[in-house]
Amino acid sequence: MVEKSGVADYNDKDKKYRKWDILMVWLPRIDDFDPDRLGMPVVGITATLGDHHDDGLHQHAMGQLLFAQQGCIRITLAGQLCLLPPTRAAWIPPTVVHRALMRQTVDYCSIYLDVSQFEGLPQTIEVIDVTPLLRALLERIALADFATCWEQGYYAHLLALCIEEIRQARREPLLLPLPLDRRLAVLREAPDQLPPQLQQLVTEVGASGKTINRIFQRETGMSYQQWRQQWRLLKAIEMLAVKTRLSNTASLLGFASDSAFIAFFKDMTGQTPRAYFRRGIEGIGDRPRLNSPVDDI
Repeated sequence: MVEKSGVADYNDKDKKYRKWDILMVWLPRIDDFDPDRLGMPVVGITATLGDHHDDGLHQHAMGQLLFAQQGCIRITLAGQLCLLPPTRAAWIPPTVVHRALMRQTVDYCSIYLDVSQFEGLPQTIEVIDVTPLLRALLERIALADFATCWEQGYYAHLLALCIEEIRQARREPLLLPLPLDRRLAVLREAPDQLPPQLQQLVTEVGASGKTINRIFQRETGMSYQQWRQQWRLLKAIEMLAVKTRLSNTASLLGFASDSAFIAFFKDMTGQTPRAYFRRGIEGIGDRPRLNSPVDDI
């Protein structure tokens, strides 16, 4: 049994963790966990959450770096959606109201930071690529006791390197702004349904194509076609992350063929689906290799 500052103990008979997870302190429940109550500049936790876990709308006084080690997390914010696939991390600034939904079992860790004590952290929500170095730093911080001194010595150096890695990390386009115009409520009310082609949407909402594009440019910074492509990208990543076959993903998202879908994916991300999901898996060393969602294509 492992205990971390009296907050949680974990039964070593629970077989949900992998061999290398023994190094981490896993919380069986985080529903009532509030990092702000600890009064520390840095708080780290890890947890495994089950299928369709929904933590509801909430906020923290601390900034949060949420890292999906395995599985996929959808984060809902005011006016936008954020997708967090495996081996990426989302930075959520202080007091930002958000809600995290897990579609399947997710292994994740969260690092909470008192941003008043650290400079250069993002002011808005961002999704970043997690290199093997940053991953190792996040895991080490999550292992640290809640009462750790972060102002000097080993942990101060560890934290400084972690924050610099966050600052330098490559940003990923995994945010989708939502149109707020009442005429487009149909798109907000069915976030999992493939948005229709522009001409079909014209018929459904009773507005011209020019009007719809004008609304999207004003409220999202994109044309409707660009927004629809971004929606398809996020949905594709979410589906592949939960091991939906590539051919099924392509079909459900309206692509005529697998090759057309792969070309779209590469155009949007600069990588094929296989390469995208292998990123971050390499360099893990002797830990068990996580299977790529597209290994079987």
